[in-house]
Amino acid sequence: MRMLIAYASYSGNTKEVADLLYEELTDAQLDVDMHHIDIDPFVDVSAYDYIFLGTFTWDYGCTPDEVKDFVYRIGYKPENVAIFGTGDTQFGEETDYCKAVDKLVTFYSSKWSGLKIEQSPRGSQEENVKQWVRGVLENVYSYA
Repeated sequence: MRMLIAYASYSGNTKEVADLLYEELTDAQLDVDMHHIDIDPFVDVSAYDYIFLGTFTWDYGCTPDEVKDFVYRIGYKPENVAIFGTGDTQFGEETDYCKAVDKLVTFYSSKWSGLKIEQSPRGSQEENVKQWVRGVLENVYSYA
């Protein structure tokens, strides 16, 4: 199975989550590619069985333009998309926290709940990332 981790990151927090996901997926002996949205050349997502899409939340609950552009450029809604993201409760109300994750989960009708990380995945949040990806993998293996 081929996996793609596509993410946007300004501060590095979402990249840190992507890196943890990469470690977990490669430890599971899966074929994984990383794609930094708006930095790397566009990638054909149809070549992948599963896509992990990472975003941060911008401007009080908005999805960053780079992520929107990536989604629109795909041109269709792949079925197996798992969404992860980072946010910061100090900028905006609790209702805006990681709102971009919620929006993308809804847009893709994802089989999985979105992973939301406060700032960077350190400490107990690192374990949350690992548990989330293991939950996605349980579902993946049941479909394989």
